[in-house]
Amino acid sequence: MSDTSYEAAGVDIAAGDRAVQLMKSHLAKARRPEVVQDSSGFAGLFDASALRRYERPLLATSTDGVGTKVDLARRLGVYDTIGHDLVGMVVDDLVVCGAEPLFMTDYIACGRVVPERIAALVSGIAEACALAGCALVGGETAEHPGLLEPDEFDLAGAGTGVVEAARLLGPQRVTPGDVVLGLASSGIHSNGYSLVRHLLRETNLSLDTVVPELGRSLGEELLTPTRIYARDCLALAYAAEVHAYAHITGGGLAANLARSLPPTCDAVLRRRTPPPIFSVLQEYGRVPLAEMDKTFNQGVGMAAIVRVTHVDAALRLLAERGVEAWPLGEVVSGAGRVRFA
Repeated sequence: MSDTSYEAAGVDIAAGDRAVQLMKSHLAKARRPEVVQDSSGFAGLFDASALRRYERPLLATSTDGVGTKVDLARRLGVYDTIGHDLVGMVVDDLVVCGAEPLFMTDYIACGRVVPERIAALVSGIAEACALAGCALVGGETAEHPGLLEPDEFDLAGAGTGVVEAARLLGPQRVTPGDVVLGLASSGIHSNGYSLVRHLLRETNLSLDTVVPELGRSLGEELLTPTRIYARDCLALAYAAEVHAYAHITGGGLAANLARSLPPTCDAVLRRRTPPPIFSVLQEYGRVPLAEMDKTFNQGVGMAAIVRVTHVDAALRLLAERGVEAWPLGEVVSGAGRVRFA
């Protein structure tokens, strides 16, 4: 029997150390002035005295992953965009209640530590944190030989934000007459990929198929990073009377928007032709419209419920920030449901 060691069991500590060194240049992008350096490296520190400017600060927290989109990233060998998806899933949940994202931590599990691959994953996370205005204060990379195949990996993250209690957004603010604005998605974002992978197995589509409607390969389209709305939504909430947001993730537009309605209101929406990727998947996979609606965002990554007199100002601000948006529907008296006109 050979000598027993951690490395013989499949864990390469030296590779992990190299991955940490490669990450450092990327982590510098995702900082805020409130971050305090912990010389031990065991924890991330954030100076909470910054919250003194709030009268009644409410801390908000969210955690999420990227789901089976990681499988497509692995198959295509593209690792520097999947981190954007992770950050988007977390910070855009935080901003729904009006919270400003403050900091995030990440967790990467893999079958084998490949330092360059881990560094690419972290680079995407750090870049996305910078876009969202939050700090990446720490993380963990875990090697799981025997549990995951050498090239398999998964990632998850958790974030913390803060909102002034008096500015808390949500169903309690929504009233009949409000207008629902749709904010365009960058594509499928990070939900519905189990169905996408099923379609890839069951149809003649493949990741390297160049689809005329898309103007590029299906794989390139499917790896388009999740749009990060955090700063745009915060700016909108300060410039216009926003009553609620809804982050359109798993479950589709109707299910997620319903979470932001009070039990006395309905939202009546108008359909809009979705971006080509959705019609491609629907047509090639012969997916019923009802299934598309409950699986994908159908081109709406975030919805904002706005006071009717503030709609024009809201649309102007979003256009100035480069966010395509349009009136999607209206809030009427009802029972907390979402329906299409």
